[in-house]
Amino acid sequence: MRYKEYSAVINYDEEQRLLHGRVIGIKDVVNFYGKTPDELEAEFKNSVEEYLAFCKEHHKKPDKPYSGEFLIRTTPERQRAISAAASKAGKSVNKWAEKVLLKEALKDVGSEKVLG
Repeated sequence: MRYKEYSAVINYDEEQRLLHGRVIGIKDVVNFYGKTPDELEAEFKNSVEEYLAFCKEHHKKPDKPYSGEFLIRTTPERQRAISAAASKAGKSVNKWAEKVLLKEALKDVGSEKVLG
């Protein structure tokens, strides 16, 4: 589910018989609930708007979702080794690094936190 720049992950709460959503990719916590998909979507949009209004009212810069890009600084020798490993695996450096980093992230924090 997406609204403006924000995305959400949805779960079903069997006990309360409610759909539960959580905005992902930001440090702040933004949750919302609904009984139907339409209600959930409306609550998601409302929650994002309320979050933005709260930030404005409190002169706080809203947390922006991750862009999906980041830069890694290294030495030329390490860059050469990384490039060679990616080539050996038949992948671009980007795809190879993403696979290696994701594998480590899954070990450290678990798939639910990494994959949303």
